[in-house]
Amino acid sequence: MTRADAPVIMLSAGEASGDLHGATLCRALRELDPGLRFVGMGGPRMAAAGMEVVADPTAHAVVGMSEAVGRVPRLYRAYRALVRRLVSDRPRALVLIDFPEFNLRLARQARRAGVPVVYFIPPQLWAWRRGRIRQMARRVNRVLAIFPFEQRLYERARVPVDFVGHPLLDVLPLDLSREEARRRLGLDIGVSLVGLLPGSRREEVTRLLPAMLQAAERLAAADGRRRFALALAPSVDRAQVERLTAATPGMRVEIVEGLTHEVMAGSDVVLIASGTATLEAALLGAPMVVCYRVSRLTGVMARMLARVPWISLPNIAAGRGIVPEILQGQVTGARLAAEALRLLEDAAAATAQRAGFKDLRAGLGEPGVGRRAARAVLSAARVA
Repeated sequence: MTRADAPVIMLSAGEASGDLHGATLCRALRELDPGLRFVGMGGPRMAAAGMEVVADPTAHAVVGMSEAVGRVPRLYRAYRALVRRLVSDRPRALVLIDFPEFNLRLARQARRAGVPVVYFIPPQLWAWRRGRIRQMARRVNRVLAIFPFEQRLYERARVPVDFVGHPLLDVLPLDLSREEARRRLGLDIGVSLVGLLPGSRREEVTRLLPAMLQAAERLAAADGRRRFALALAPSVDRAQVERLTAATPGMRVEIVEGLTHEVMAGSDVVLIASGTATLEAALLGAPMVVCYRVSRLTGVMARMLARVPWISLPNIAAGRGIVPEILQGQVTGARLAAEALRLLEDAAAATAQRAGFKDLRAGLGEPGVGRRAARAVLSAARVA
C-alpha cells in the first residue's frame, strides 16, 4: 500500500490548546497504527506530529463573541477546504477538538458524507447552551469526555461517551517541584516570587496586563524583596509586553519565555487569566488569583448564556469556589494585589487552595489520555 492509499484520519482543532492535544493524539494514533495518514486543521504542533495542515487558525485566536467577527472569512475558507477533503480523501473518521461553533458545522458535513465523528474535548455544554446537546446527538458518533461530570451529562442524553481523562495529564510535568522550578528560573528557594500570566491572546494581554502590573507595584511596595516573573505565551508578541511593562519603570518584571510551567510551579502566587492555564497551574499546585475582562457586549452575552456560577476551570471542575475570580470592571491593581496578599501572608488560605487542587487532580483520571483517546478513535474508524 502506498502512502497515498493509507487510511486517513481527519482532525480539526482551532486554537493553540487544541493544537497541543491534537498533536498528542496524532502521536498516540501513529504508535498504535503506523500506517495512518493525518490531514486537517491545526497548528505547528500537529504539523510536527505528522498531520498535513490544510488550514491553521491557531495563531489568530481572539477572545469573546463580538471580537470573533474578524475571523469569519478565514474560518469560512478553512471550512470549505476541509469539506472538500472530506469528499476527496474519504477519511475513516473525523476527530473534533474543542472549537464547537466551527466543529459542529463540520460534523454535519462529515455525517452527510458517511464519516464517523468523534469529539475529543467536547463543548462545555455544562456551562453554555445545553440545548446544543441535541446537535451532538445527531452529528457525533462518540464523545471522549475529559471531566467525569461530562460523562454523566452525555449518558443522560443517550450520547455514546467514554471518559478518557484530561489531556493535560499527558503533557504537564506533574512531578516538577518548587525547588526544581526555582533552579531552572535561576532563583533562590527563599525568594518570594509572584508569577504573571496575562493570557495567550493579544486582547487578553492588552486588557489584563496593566492591572497585573499595577498589582505588582503594590506588592513590591509592601515587600521590596519580592520578585516578579511574567510567563510569555508563544502566541504573544514580546514587543507588546515590553511596551506595557515599560510603563512601570520603578520595578523589574522579568519576561520569561519557554518556562511557563516553571513560573507556575515556582511561584508563591500567580495572577492569571482565566483559561486552560488555570487548570495547568492548579495541577502544578500554584496558588492563584484568576481574572478576566472582555468587551462589554461579550460580557453581557456571557452573563445571559452562562449556566454555572464560575468561569475558571479549577472551580468548574471542582464544583466549588477554590480560587478567587475577579471579572470585568473589578479587575484593578488594588483588587488583584489584595487577593494576592491574602495568599502570600495567610498560609491557611494558600494551603486551602492546594488541598482543593489535590482533590481536583484525583478526579481527572491518569496519564495515558492520548492513548485511550486514540483507541476510541481507531474503534470508531474501524482500522484497528
